[in-house]
Amino acid sequence: MIENPLAPPAAVARARPNGRIPFGFGPRFFVAILLGFGWLIPAWWFPRMIAAMFLWDGVFVAAWLWDFLQLPSPSQLELRRIWRTRPALACASSIAIEVTNSGRITIRARITDETPLTLRTEPASVELKVRAGGTAQAKYEILPAERGDARAGRMFVTYQSAMRLAERWAVADTAQAVRVLPNIEEAKQHTLYLIRSRQIEMEKRRRRQRGIGREFDSLREYREGDEIRDISWTATARRNHLITRVFEIERSQIVWLVLDAGRLLRSQVEEPGRALRISKLDYAVNAALSLAQVALHCGDRVGLLAYGRRIQQNVNAARGHRHVRAIVESLSQVHGEAGEADHARAAHSLLTTQKRRSLVVWITDFAETATTPEVIDYAMHMTLRHLVLFVAMGQPDLTLLANTTPATKEDMYRHVAALEISHRRDVLLRGLRQRGVLALELMPNVLASSLVNQYLNIKERSLL
Repeated sequence: MIENPLAPPAAVARARPNGRIPFGFGPRFFVAILLGFGWLIPAWWFPRMIAAMFLWDGVFVAAWLWDFLQLPSPSQLELRRIWRTRPALACASSIAIEVTNSGRITIRARITDETPLTLRTEPASVELKVRAGGTAQAKYEILPAERGDARAGRMFVTYQSAMRLAERWAVADTAQAVRVLPNIEEAKQHTLYLIRSRQIEMEKRRRRQRGIGREFDSLREYREGDEIRDISWTATARRNHLITRVFEIERSQIVWLVLDAGRLLRSQVEEPGRALRISKLDYAVNAALSLAQVALHCGDRVGLLAYGRRIQQNVNAARGHRHVRAIVESLSQVHGEAGEADHARAAHSLLTTQKRRSLVVWITDFAETATTPEVIDYAMHMTLRHLVLFVAMGQPDLTLLANTTPATKEDMYRHVAALEISHRRDVLLRGLRQRGVLALELMPNVLASSLVNQYLNIKERSLL
């Protein structure tokens, strides 16, 4: 089998005996011993039948010993864990377990893999029939529930011959660390969809505009309203009539993705159509990856800043395939924190790093308090230098409660509280818009697509 070059490397190890007594009795041995007790029935009348019972048991003990000696030793078994794809959050994939048997007989093996809870809710177990000198393979499914580093453990093997009288117990040290990435498939789907859509086609069309400080594009005849400084006098002298230089706006711009990893982003949201709950931060990471891929496809440079109480990840703005991989690896390590995020530290870090005007996409959330949340103040401060797209992640449960007609007194109190919270958030976001911030409240399930559309609108309108 050809392994995926982007997947984690396979873990390979020789088995070794497991425990002080690394062998046991197979199911058929116990059945034979129990059948031997059947000789006790005629022994009530013929006592000599007891000797027949011991003879029966002795034959099967000898058969067990012979079967045990025929089994290959643990060192003759090689186990391999093969990753079909790179594990990604909420993306189902499979892991293959491969066993190579260097022994002289065919074995039936049951392998239990120490799979971390972040990949499976219970350890995986597969059964294989491996011929002498051959290799067999089986697979099991995983569904990663968390990003970041996970550690797969050992493999435990119980194997028997076709007689199934004796069995050996072995273990293989196949422990390895793997990194669970954000939902790459979702990011690819957004990119492919937008490539085929009308918006990406409009983005690819370069709108020509005249002015100083733009990139030279072409020459054309002078038109009324053209600036005198745009006239190319050398071309005018050659053609005996006025010729104007045409410039195009520089399309390569800088986009910064700023992710809040504080306590508010740790709240869990149910994945639509699936029995899986992931955090708001996971939705934010997936949306950031989708936007990064689209922006890089459009020729922009993309930077990343993820923060909690401290700066977790800081990737300078760049482009290229290596930069995509760097962003993916950094996003996979962003983790939620139990404390409030330090928005001042994040704003200062970005303003210090990025002097040139850029688009700052700030994905966060804020609590509804009597005072203005700190993140609101710093978003207003940052808009003095940059174009800020401020995205507050909404809570689906709150929206549902605000839109539901109350049936009881308790429901009425909850409904009024939800309406008050929603109104408070609307007032804060409206204040941001009045100060020049592009402020939105988006539900987690539409965050990625809405962010990409907003980015393309900004590009089309040349707001930077």
